Amino acid sequence: MGKKDAVIVGYDAISPLGCDLQGQWQNAVKGLSGIGPLTRFPLPENFPVRIAGQVPDIVDKDYPFLTARHQAAWTSPVFKYSLLSVARALERSNIELSPEIALRTAVTYSSAIGGLDAVLNADRRLQANNKLPPPYTNPNACVNMVGGKIAIETGAQGPITSTISACATGLTSIIIGAMFLAQNRADIAICGAVDFALVEPIVAGFYTMNGAYAPAEGRENEAPEQASRPFSANRRGFVIAEGAGAIILATREFAETHGLRYSSELAGWGMTSDAHHFVAPNSVTIRQCMQNALTDAGLLPQDIAAINAHAASTKLGDKIEYSAMKEIFGNNLPPVCANKSLIGHAMGASSAIETIFALQGMQESILPPTINYQADPEIEIDCVAEGKRSLQQEFILKNSFGFGGCNSSVIFKKSY
Repeated sequence: MGKKDAVIVGYDAISPLGCDLQGQWQNAVKGLSGIGPLTRFPLPENFPVRIAGQVPDIVDKDYPFLTARHQAAWTSPVFKYSLLSVARALERSNIELSPEIALRTAVTYSSAIGGLDAVLNADRRLQANNKLPPPYTNPNACVNMVGGKIAIETGAQGPITSTISACATGLTSIIIGAMFLAQNRADIAICGAVDFALVEPIVAGFYTMNGAYAPAEGRENEAPEQASRPFSANRRGFVIAEGAGAIILATREFAETHGLRYSSELAGWGMTSDAHHFVAPNSVTIRQCMQNALTDAGLLPQDIAAINAHAASTKLGDKIEYSAMKEIFGNNLPPVCANKSLIGHAMGASSAIETIFALQGMQESILPPTINYQADPEIEIDCVAEGKRSLQQEFILKNSFGFGGCNSSVIFKKSY
């Protein structure tokens, strides 16, 4: 146990299951779905995607940072929701970023997609009315501005970087934050990710590339809550969602010196590149990613109590992730949770939100269920399909894999 090891001192999430963290967790444990009709924009009759995982609107009185005038400038929801998640996570951590502490506070919080909605709206205005874009259009669309705004509003002046790795962005943010701590470049790292991808061309684009959920012929009226079904024989692609998650890391030394409570820590991590295909995953490098995490943590496969999977609900992706896990764990594959069955796929924010659910479950010795499961004979897996399960968890493995072959795996340890 080193002084510069990363411990988790606070976290917060906003997801299709709700805005309040405890409420979201209770909904997850109950196996409730956050998937419903897509209402973020008017749907033409022939628009191919009709459902989504949408987050609740933020009540103004709960929003700690931007004034109404400021919010009118920073129009993309990635700013509102990222800042709210960070403010709440810092509050839970009991950290006050004094000028001295702020100098050694890193920001790795990022986004896979950023504020592309601002560019789209500006383009429509330009084409329809020949009006130039509002002055904040480009800053809204600049992906690294998410971390920049967090630094501005919190005062964090340590290292800052945008860890963009597609769907693995949230988990990669945690890894890079831990690296800054290990290298003594920071005492605290504000990690996490936000994504609001429910924008017409992005949603339609996921459909045309055969990624987004499409109902089977004759089942167009299937309930939205039943659409996201990781590892299931009848899986038909991911349900596009949105959300934000913040995780505050600190060195063990800083936490203990400042009397900060922590109940979990980062035990090891792995990152690999598939170097294979722009979207199709590679079993070999995914397996190596998990093995690297085990080696870094000094653990054996049998030490892992549970896995929080990437499990996007795609035919190929779920099967390859299972095959890679099977190679490592053999016939002793531990229970595997697939949170996207509950919240859909919030792009880069997914792995941040799912990490928070995994940490919450580790502390309460509970695994939330994977809902909508129908056994696939090619995937022999225990995905906690029967409902929540009580399970002591000293070590858990979290996987996340993104377009472009960006793979991240982290092992978290329960602190006593």
